[in-house]
Amino acid sequence: MSLALLLSLAGLALIDSTSIGTLFIPVWLLLAPGPVSVRRVLTYLGTIAGFYFVVGLLLYFGGSGLAELLGGALDNRPVLWGQLALGIGLFVLSFRYDGKRGAGTGRVLRWRDRVTAGDSSPRWLVGLAVFAALAEVATMLPYLGALGLLTTSGLGVPNVIALLAGYCLVMVLPAVLLLGARVAWPRRVEPVLARLNGWIVRSSGSMLGWVLGIAGFLIARDAAVRLGLFEMLANR
Repeated sequence: MSLALLLSLAGLALIDSTSIGTLFIPVWLLLAPGPVSVRRVLTYLGTIAGFYFVVGLLLYFGGSGLAELLGGALDNRPVLWGQLALGIGLFVLSFRYDGKRGAGTGRVLRWRDRVTAGDSSPRWLVGLAVFAALAEVATMLPYLGALGLLTTSGLGVPNVIALLAGYCLVMVLPAVLLLGARVAWPRRVEPVLARLNGWIVRSSGSMLGWVLGIAGFLIARDAAVRLGLFEMLANR
């Protein structure tokens, strides 16, 4: 288990901690009128972390079986060229979400209205967490990147499970720290949360752009390295 792997997983987890389910909705729960219920917020965060963990296990073991079935098919040059095209496509697509057109703002506002207008019972919070996680399954690029690192790490199953659990904990850690600060210093933290809420609404589109751009770059770079494109350029 290398330090580089741990740092990569931690970085991807922190990127994942800025999604709608792991940061936006917790901020809105903390801004809701009345006293904050620590148990209810932790119920929400525990549900979304647990959901990600279960999905990660399913994808990891399913992906490992698929990789064994395919053998070296994924290392074929046509497949690698397709991976390179996909990475470049994601990188180009990221420029569409520059934050200037308000891309994604309407969706974020609808999420906020649902959270602040809904019942805050534990059952509702569990349902909200599952719904938020399901809505993000198709765009959980950092999480898929982390699973790719774990799949190719050569670590044993117990270590992979422990790292996956640690990833999910780091993913909700910023929201937990905000909860603790909100309970300890409510008057100081509420203005910070209000500003964070404004930033979330304004920057939702550009944040998605950053995620797509980073994921596209990493995917394209991996394909270019395995195709030997950098070596070809260096030898010219």
